[in-house]
Amino acid sequence: MLEGVLIAESLLAGAELTGIPLQITKLTRVEMTNVGDAQPRLWTLLDFTAEEAGARHFADQLTSCLPSTGGWYTDFHTPSDTFVIFANKVFRYPPGQAEDRREAQDYSRSVGVPEQQLDWRN
Repeated sequence: MLEGVLIAESLLAGAELTGIPLQITKLTRVEMTNVGDAQPRLWTLLDFTAEEAGARHFADQLTSCLPSTGGWYTDFHTPSDTFVIFANKVFRYPPGQAEDRREAQDYSRSVGVPEQQLDWRN
């Protein structure tokens, strides 16, 4: 099983994810205080689960749904891997791999993700 959170506002207009049966487990509307310059203060968080077998396909699809500017990413995890997805880039690493996590965090900073948002589950 894979689990993650998708921020609806991070998706490009016209973005489409197909062939991945997601189960939304929680929908939350939150006001954020630590947003990037191009990010709105109100976010819609979609907590989801899906079958682990579709993890790589899902990550690949997400790369074309996220903008290359604005500091947006999506993350999800399986029992064996953490996925951190940006426009046209996927980081995948096993839990506890500090160097791989650091590489993903460094990339995040380079595309404008605020420091406080580098909090994905490891």
